[in-house]
Amino acid sequence: MKNTSPFHRPHLSQAPESRRDFLWRSGGGLGGIALASLLGGEGFLGSVASAADVGPRKTLPHHRPRAKRVIQMFMGGAASHLDLFDYKPELVKRHGQKSDFGEYVEAFQDGLGPWMKPVWEFKPYGQSGKMLSEVVSDLGSVADEMAFVHNLVGKTGVHSQATYLQATGFQLPGFPGMGSWVSYGLGSMNENLPAFVVLPDHRGFASNGPKNWDSAFLPGQHAGTMIYPGQENPITDLFPNKTNGFVSSKSEAAAHQILARINQGHASRRAGDARLDARIRSYELAARMQLAAPEAMDISKEPDYLLKLYGIQKNPPSWPKEINPEEERDYFGRKCLVARRLIERGVRFVQIWSGNDNGFPRRNWDSHEDIRRDHGPLSMGFARGAAALIQDLKQRGLLDDTIVLWTTEFGRMPSSQGGLGRDHNPYCFTNWLCGGGIKGGALCGESDQWGYKPQDRSHPTTVYDIHATILHQLGIDHTKLTFRNNGVDRRLTDVHGEIIPGLLA
Repeated sequence: MKNTSPFHRPHLSQAPESRRDFLWRSGGGLGGIALASLLGGEGFLGSVASAADVGPRKTLPHHRPRAKRVIQMFMGGAASHLDLFDYKPELVKRHGQKSDFGEYVEAFQDGLGPWMKPVWEFKPYGQSGKMLSEVVSDLGSVADEMAFVHNLVGKTGVHSQATYLQATGFQLPGFPGMGSWVSYGLGSMNENLPAFVVLPDHRGFASNGPKNWDSAFLPGQHAGTMIYPGQENPITDLFPNKTNGFVSSKSEAAAHQILARINQGHASRRAGDARLDARIRSYELAARMQLAAPEAMDISKEPDYLLKLYGIQKNPPSWPKEINPEEERDYFGRKCLVARRLIERGVRFVQIWSGNDNGFPRRNWDSHEDIRRDHGPLSMGFARGAAALIQDLKQRGLLDDTIVLWTTEFGRMPSSQGGLGRDHNPYCFTNWLCGGGIKGGALCGESDQWGYKPQDRSHPTTVYDIHATILHQLGIDHTKLTFRNNGVDRRLTDVHGEIIPGLLA
């Protein structure tokens, strides 16, 4: 008697009748479950998709969410809280005097010179009177939307480990990025675009590169998809190389047919292996992205006033060799505008990076030598784009359910290094958030008079608390979003994390 179950695998020689048949018949039915989810989302299967769906989405959200999506800005190299957001009058008063921390201090390099005041002047902004440095003064227009956390602590002064910690919740490689966890938990709101998109620095990766947004032990489709706005080929391998000449739509379709047969044979010999299902999902998504992604990244139809707001030049010149504010505004502004267009179209999590790994002249935030030279252009670049993004989201009604998070891997020391720079400070740094039910104008946690350590050393804020709070706003109990790997129920917040009540509106 013929087995008509959709999970029954036909003989390898029996070609699938259609794309839908192939997905049902491959991967032990996992492809069928993926298809059921896709069709259910499009309204074709009614309740079948929800019954067939797998993973945490069966029980999510855990409570009513205040936010649907996240845009994270990560300053690679360690931005100085003291020169941007965390004003310390005592450093102004004691500038040039011998630094005395009142305790033993282990510096990363030789960074225990005299006390060093903020490189730029600070002024109050908004009804909250938030003190901001002049190089981030563009954020003054949205100061009352932002909530600041000045007492964050890390675990290490090593860039790679500290970056991993902020990006994935762990200091070692092999753990999923925050965007991967959100993708795994909530899925995408647009099946034609990834749930998790990464906009790297156009000059290169920050520490760890793509491992910061890898899916690790989560299914592979939850890894961040890299996009480079403004480049001729913004998504690697999405379209055939124009110079090849031998790849046509007909040949590509034939290749897909052959690949389907190979995948079917592979799956028939490896029951229960979810890796093929993840690969199938990736190819299916790539096919849909060929239509959706170019439109999402096309900013040519955005009005001139909006491009100007973001600091984008319609016809950018050839930029000088030296780091400069105009170039930083243009590049970061493009990423911010594309981020808005992506979340408008259903992307759950967008990660924007500023700063590449170590190199000279510096194009990152690791300002051991000269804060003014390095932080100045980078700060003016991100501040213009971030302020425009917040205003743009607000006027479109998107800020209410979109969280914007700004972070870096650690802070910098209140003492000087070489007269003009600052050494690493993992003992205290700043994050800020806005939108998505975050209380505008809030200040949650202060640093001490020097900005060296938290004012209340017994109750610092950690990345686990930031992650727990963001997941909470997305409707997720951070202790319940887990994935069993090597016999351990892993989660983004490890065994830590407390929601920060003062951040919640």
